[in-house]
Amino acid sequence: MEEQERQRFLSSKNQKYYLDYEDDELKGFRACLNWACVDHSDPLKTSLSWSVFFLFCIGVPILAHFALACPSTCDEDHRQPFDSIVELSLSSISVLSYLCLTKFRRKYGLRKFLFLDKLCEESDKVRQGYTIQLQKSIRLLGMFVVPCFVADTAYKIWWYVTGGTQIPHWGNVVVSHTIACFLEQCSWLYRASIFFLFCVIYRMSCYLQILRLEDFAQVFQLETDVASVLMEHLRIRKTLRIISHRFRAFILFTLLIVTASQLASLLVTTKSTSDVDIYTAGELALCSVTLVTGLCICLRSAAKITHRAQALTSLASKWHVCATIDSFDGTDGETPILQVASPRVFPIDGSCESDDEEADEEDEIDNTKMVPTFVNTISYQKRQALVTYLENNRAGITVFGFMLDRTYLHTIFGVELSLVLWLLSKTEILRYAMEEDSEEEMSYSPVDPSD
Repeated sequence: MEEQERQRFLSSKNQKYYLDYEDDELKGFRACLNWACVDHSDPLKTSLSWSVFFLFCIGVPILAHFALACPSTCDEDHRQPFDSIVELSLSSISVLSYLCLTKFRRKYGLRKFLFLDKLCEESDKVRQGYTIQLQKSIRLLGMFVVPCFVADTAYKIWWYVTGGTQIPHWGNVVVSHTIACFLEQCSWLYRASIFFLFCVIYRMSCYLQILRLEDFAQVFQLETDVASVLMEHLRIRKTLRIISHRFRAFILFTLLIVTASQLASLLVTTKSTSDVDIYTAGELALCSVTLVTGLCICLRSAAKITHRAQALTSLASKWHVCATIDSFDGTDGETPILQVASPRVFPIDGSCESDDEEADEEDEIDNTKMVPTFVNTISYQKRQALVTYLENNRAGITVFGFMLDRTYLHTIFGVELSLVLWLLSKTEILRYAMEEDSEEEMSYSPVDPSD
């Protein structure tokens, strides 16, 4: 009884230590959320958050598009013919990210949203790996946002400086353009940061499950019980279902927004009357890079964790085979074994020095190493039942029932490529028809009645 109370006390003390440690690690994320004004802890901060959201996601883009448009007064390099696509794409994706982020933080809180409430139940290896990933995520967010922001700022400064009085202004030209440039860049930075922040949070949620899967794969290296393996796998599957349910709408709508944005960009840039160069389409290209990068972060994270989860079936099958072979090798063998001469000798050891290139791409789950077995390995029927269960209950990230694995990514790529080729074919047909009409008009010469 005293031993149980001692263990309970140590467990609660250990859990409190990890909670305090996680609070220190979450300071960076809380600072990012507060900087982005995504804090609804009290009515004042909630009002400030929604005010900043409407100002930078809706108000400033609308004013910049209509008030600074100069199709007739500006030269060709300052007309911004693709500004509507840029503003609409960034605003749409930032609105989606903000609504999802505020909903999840208000409903779950930051700790539960990042699955840190369950981290005290994991091993030290998982906790250390997730702590390192928390530290890297802030730097990763800066790596995505800062280069795009610097490039867009350089473009905007050039646009305002070289545009001069061609660009609409109010009062003093320098003061008016400085204020407009500042507001536009704050809006761009806010929208891009909100989108990338949510993508990085999604990546972190997936990375924690990858660490759990790698730690779970170690049970096949030990003498374990089928019931404990099954319970742990069910726990991981439950967490993956929670992640899929939370983020499925975000991934689906992000895919739709990015697809619509890229198709619209392709449509307007391939028109025969479009003047495409670095000055007119530079901001459009930067917007496309931002959207596609965020989408790739989400899809790659989902496909990676799905691949690791499905690789458990291969690992369990290999463990089953190794245990079966070992059990037969350990028997006395009343039945005589036929000795067959073979020209090739296959080594028992699955590792080979010449396979360095292949080994670089292997992980702890999906590899070609033999699995060690023990004398008291569980029975053949239990092993077979576990392998059958894993084969028929594949875990992974899903979007409304569709598994986000590599096959699904190939399908998405095929659909996107088909849409691009279809749109290009329609554009070329339209361009060819317009060229024929113009040639007919030029070749037509009316006959003078006096002749």
